[in-house]
Amino acid sequence: MTTAVASDVADRLRSAKRAARTIGLLDDAAKTRLLHGISDELLRQTPTIVAANAEDLARGDAEGITAGLRDRLLLDAHRVSALADAVRDVAELPDPVGHVLDERELPNGVRLQKVTVPFGVVASIYEARPNVTVDIAALALRSGNAVALRGGSAAAATNAALIAAMRTALDAAGVDADGIQTVDDLGRDGARALMRARGLVDVLVPRGSAQLIETVVMESTVPVIETGAGVVHIVLDATAPLDWARDIVVNAKVQRPSVCNSVETVLVVREAAERLVPPVSEALSAAGVTIHGDDEVRRLFAQAEVATEDDWATEHMSLDISMRVVDDLDEALDHIRQYSTMHTESIVTTDEANAERFLAEVDAAVVMSNASTRFTDGGEFGFGAEVGISTQKLHARGPMGLPELTSTKWLARGAGQTRS
Repeated sequence: MTTAVASDVADRLRSAKRAARTIGLLDDAAKTRLLHGISDELLRQTPTIVAANAEDLARGDAEGITAGLRDRLLLDAHRVSALADAVRDVAELPDPVGHVLDERELPNGVRLQKVTVPFGVVASIYEARPNVTVDIAALALRSGNAVALRGGSAAAATNAALIAAMRTALDAAGVDADGIQTVDDLGRDGARALMRARGLVDVLVPRGSAQLIETVVMESTVPVIETGAGVVHIVLDATAPLDWARDIVVNAKVQRPSVCNSVETVLVVREAAERLVPPVSEALSAAGVTIHGDDEVRRLFAQAEVATEDDWATEHMSLDISMRVVDDLDEALDHIRQYSTMHTESIVTTDEANAERFLAEVDAAVVMSNASTRFTDGGEFGFGAEVGISTQKLHARGPMGLPELTSTKWLARGAGQTRS
């Protein structure tokens, strides 16, 4: 990392910090108007954004990017419209700033309040996910923060167009446009400088591959909220209805296989294997999914490929799925403890005791019964959008929306008291 890059990043972050001071003082109505303005500007700039995205796609195709990466990168007019809608959804959410969480009066008459406040400068490092550029910016601004973004070279042109549109909207609203910053043009050195900008970045949220997240967590000197890769499991219990099992597994794998809440491993309790493995496998295969199965799965579904030990720990992010027959719920829970990334886990069952046991014992950010893992999403949870899905346990866990982008401070109001 060159001194010049570090200095440039520091200058941009100082500008973001100055902007954060004014953004943090905007009232609810002003922040709502600002986000509506961003939504409108994204729609106005759709042709420019789509043209920029076409540049990124063409470059990616020439470099042989995977189908999953291309899907995450794609931003057509329909997806831009959906992004604009998501910004409006965020605009209409309750303001998370200024909530009184605790209130008390000391014996000496000093009155205390614990209130929610913005972080200041929220940063994010992510890969070929241009939707994240808008989602994080919208959530940061709605919660009174400035934002600094590093979106990766694969989406460089798209991110530049999105950031330009959003900065235009800030300027039109009379808000300091430096409240949205990017270090994309500074490459990997810019990302490293962002990770080490202690005192200028209040919190950093990485989104992307397990390798990217680990790099950010290990190399950062700024506070990091860790989002996790999704080695996601669905357990088909002995009482799982066939239609629930089939529909949930297919939806969780096929609807959008390249995202972190897509199921990667199906565990079938032996008592239900003969009944469930063939039809569920056939439905997956008909949808283009390659099944990597253990010996029992391959006996029941001959088209399955041989599952290796690595498959159980793999986030495929493609139309591939691992499947294993387990003796009982105990073995399923043991498997999950060994291989889970603590993102999302689900069980399909009509046995209420097993469902409640699963919900209680599984250690993950989101634990489900009888529902597709694809519901682990800020939009689906009613947050409008999400900063990411935290798999750590401090400060935030699960889909992160507006409340997770605030901290707290204590306000003390006295009348001349001194401590004896």
